[in-house]
Amino acid sequence: MKGCTILQSEALAKYVLETSAYPREHEQLKELRKASFDKYEQRSVMNVPADEGQLLSMLLKVMNAKKTIEVGVFTGYSLLATALALPYNGKVIAIDPDREAYETGLPFIEKAGVAHKIQFIGSDATSAMKEFLNNGEEATFDFAFVDADKENYINYHELLLKLVKVGGIIAYDNTLWSGTVALADEDLSQEWKDRIGESRIFLRNLNAFLAKDSRIDLAHLSIGDGLALCRRLK
Repeated sequence: MKGCTILQSEALAKYVLETSAYPREHEQLKELRKASFDKYEQRSVMNVPADEGQLLSMLLKVMNAKKTIEVGVFTGYSLLATALALPYNGKVIAIDPDREAYETGLPFIEKAGVAHKIQFIGSDATSAMKEFLNNGEEATFDFAFVDADKENYINYHELLLKLVKVGGIIAYDNTLWSGTVALADEDLSQEWKDRIGESRIFLRNLNAFLAKDSRIDLAHLSIGDGLALCRRLK
């Protein structure tokens, strides 16, 4: 296997970013992206790419979303994109046990003037979401974005279907996992198996689960590393 990319080539991915995404990227998103790379180097790919961030931003604006939840934050690129898209009185709950990574992006969030929209919770996601449910916040969220531990995506789905209102959207990131979800084991080199770990299996299970879930509408997009959009029906 020569490589694992969603688009046909790295050149095409570069073209999309440099032609359409980067020229419209908010200055603080640009600076956060650079700071993330400077500190985390290759791990900075844990943030969504600029074109995916812009898709999420447009979706939030079209929905007129006001209250959202983000499970998995890292340095906060998608979090900042969300906060910028929400109205002045909007709110995004950001859940991640890694406060250090979040604080890497925090100066850019503050500089963008949207820190007042964000409530960061340094916790595991399951405990935090159960606490919201216990506090009577069932069906109060317009939108959820999940970019966290892949083995728990299906567990998070059950909790988010309670937190997100009917008609709201739950978005799962990395659902194509560099294209490897479509490959048989024998098509993967040992190097790739070591690199991608078990997440490929967890994501294949998630994709099959979502396809059969009658509680949602589903649109599976080949943007970034794969994005599954689920609209709650009931």
